[in-house]
Amino acid sequence: MQRRDFLSWLLKSAYAVLGLGCVATLPYLYRGGNEDIKTFFVKTVDEDDLPRRGVKEVEFPFRGLTHKAFIVRKNTDLFVLSPICSHLGCSVNWNFVNNEFDCPCHGGRYDMSGHVIGGPPPKPLTRLPYVIKDGFFYIGIRA
Repeated sequence: MQRRDFLSWLLKSAYAVLGLGCVATLPYLYRGGNEDIKTFFVKTVDEDDLPRRGVKEVEFPFRGLTHKAFIVRKNTDLFVLSPICSHLGCSVNWNFVNNEFDCPCHGGRYDMSGHVIGGPPPKPLTRLPYVIKDGFFYIGIRA
């Protein structure tokens, strides 16, 4: 085998290994069509403790871990935002002074509705499902 043939074979082999590695990681990157994921609704606060306006941070236990979410009332809309930054998964904080969510890791900024207003985040904050039942506010967790 000549040197040129060997290098060509080596390059093709490297591409094949790289391609197989990419294919092997696809199930971890794409979770679509997974019927095993269900939404569990966890009791968080009394209905009377919901914010009349603005943002309320709540913490609640689920499967042995403490989770955090933001309940937001903007005008007449009520919704729940995940605290996870869409950039690299850091936990955002509500900035009462600027009325925005700030990510301490890379300077991401979101408005009260969760839309990106600055920094590197590619998407808005995720809205979580909720229900109000029997005087309690439940937040949906996908697990």
